[in-house]
Amino acid sequence: MTTNSLFDESRPLRRVVFAIPGQPVAKGRPKFARQGSFVRTYTPEKTATYENLVKLFATQAMAGLPPIEGPVELWLDINLQIPISWSKKRQRDAAAGLVAATKKPDADNVLKAVKDGMNGIVWLDDAQAVEYRISKRYSTSPCVQVSVEQLPLQAA
Repeated sequence: MTTNSLFDESRPLRRVVFAIPGQPVAKGRPKFARQGSFVRTYTPEKTATYENLVKLFATQAMAGLPPIEGPVELWLDINLQIPISWSKKRQRDAAAGLVAATKKPDADNVLKAVKDGMNGIVWLDDAQAVEYRISKRYSTSPCVQVSVEQLPLQAA
């Protein structure tokens, strides 16, 4: 009797890990501009710049390897800059992980910007990401740490 397995054991699994330095940027809403009788849609400059930064560090991490195929798990550790307007005590508490990062940017919007920046580089398309783990906290070193791991599952 043959059983169909959800796992595809015929290919070796791959993992890519890298960091995007600097304050994380949320994906902005598309902008619209009228050109005569047409309306043009474009990505805000801040979002486009951040997605290009993601592409740069993703390309370096891939080191010339082709994009991962099949389902992947994505881990994001979003480390936000501690506001300088806070008291020294509150800054120390934030650095120690005692203050939750409940302010903007929203984790899901940072996720969107990072996913779009990795398209065609780390994976073929961001629809391949089927499992997620995201954390958002304050840090003295703002960045986004990214881990993409191929899963031993069959693609639909």
